[in-house]
Amino acid sequence: MNKIMITAFTVMFSLCIVFTCGCVTQPATIENTVSTAVFEVSYEDTPVQYMTVNGVTLAFREFGTENTEPLLMIMGFGQTMDQWDTTFIGILSKNYHVYMYDHRGMGESTDVDAQYSLMHLSDDAAGLITSLGYDSMNIYGVSMGSSVSQNLLIDHPEKVRKAILSSASYSASIPATEKLHSQLIESAQNPDTPEGVRKEAVANLEWDGCYDNLSGIKNDVMLITGTADDLTPQSVAVEIAGQIDGSWLIRFKGIPHAGSFYAPLEYGEITTTFLEMNESPTDLFSIFWAL
Repeated sequence: MNKIMITAFTVMFSLCIVFTCGCVTQPATIENTVSTAVFEVSYEDTPVQYMTVNGVTLAFREFGTENTEPLLMIMGFGQTMDQWDTTFIGILSKNYHVYMYDHRGMGESTDVDAQYSLMHLSDDAAGLITSLGYDSMNIYGVSMGSSVSQNLLIDHPEKVRKAILSSASYSASIPATEKLHSQLIESAQNPDTPEGVRKEAVANLEWDGCYDNLSGIKNDVMLITGTADDLTPQSVAVEIAGQIDGSWLIRFKGIPHAGSFYAPLEYGEITTTFLEMNESPTDLFSIFWAL
């Protein structure tokens, strides 16, 4: 089905919770409906667990109910799992078994002496899915985490059910991501940069990108971008969506990079909508005419 039509159906079906898509609604009503169903998770009250994967020990936390659909959260550059917005994770963990983890060398995860690549990070994600006892999971990747997710979709498609790519880019070395590229160079060259962050910066800079492989992705994918994102501009998300057949594209007006930190309610709701919806043309047609 046409990508633009799917995006329209998504926004309409989610009752215009994507406030920037131009829908007219009652702001107070939408706000009250969402807030009564939201709770925040507590990182302090949730123990860190550990799993050995590919020669490193990955630290992770889990939230939600057993025997529900699994969702793996893949964090972005320079951040740890405890930096996910607690309201955003709370919304997702209502209906999903949410796992978050620290990349190798970050937070409480260990590392090896050698420099790694983004492909190593996607291999880590695939290995963690297996080690946690799953054949596959839904995945949500933000910023660098969306780059890891794209590699995961390309190299380990059988490990992914549905994928959400937030603030995505298929390369950090294209003209549109010049500001991001400069920040990565600064992090890589600054002697005061923590070693884990420096390695992530180098891995991003050495990544050849994945544009040529995007068209081979057959999994269900949704891209989320903010119109005020100056690190991975919305134009890049449009390019990626154009390469992945049947993908969804959601744009939030005025939201900057990594929008779940700024609009956790809206990001949580649209993510849940995407994960729960049956994307068959018949079902989408029925939903359209029911509105």
